Amino acid sequence: MTGFRVVESATRHVASFLEVADVEVAGDDGTTFSRAVVRHPGAVVVVPVTDDGSHALLVRQFRAATGGTLLEVPAGKRDVHGEAPESTAARELEEEIGYRPGRLVALCEFYNSPGFCDEYTHLYCALDLEPLDGPRGVTAEEAAMTIEAVPFDAVDRLVAERAIVDAKTIIGLLLAGRFVADGGLEAT
Repeated sequence: MTGFRVVESATRHVASFLEVADVEVAGDDGTTFSRAVVRHPGAVVVVPVTDDGSHALLVRQFRAATGGTLLEVPAGKRDVHGEAPESTAARELEEEIGYRPGRLVALCEFYNSPGFCDEYTHLYCALDLEPLDGPRGVTAEEAAMTIEAVPFDAVDRLVAERAIVDAKTIIGLLLAGRFVADGGLEAT
């Protein structure tokens, strides 16, 4: 297989936390081609599991890109310089659903859309949830979120019915459901 390497990258646009770059790629055979690449700081995804292991706590929130609301697991950008992914996950869980995780279990890591974006996501299962006192939500979007308990045994149906259409949520629920079913609630 021919090896490829980035030989040039030029930032074309910066918007909020995203950067769009034109990237020139060269192959070992001398061919070159261009790609547009979106640079992203990375993200965390957290599947909060109820103490009995039967449900995950999801948020329903407005997403401007879709023009509607989506049912999703709590998630957020890794936008605090030097913050470990586990710390970002705990912070996002507190902000979005008002719980502190007693345990965070790393389930997987993945690229969201590697065809055009370098966003890299860390996925966790949150167990032994502790409710926080006081208001949750730092932004207007977070304050407007509603929290819904979704039974793990309903996930396949909700995905098939398109009630859950967010990729990180589908990945998270399937992996967390398997983790719980395999005895993951037991303290390690």
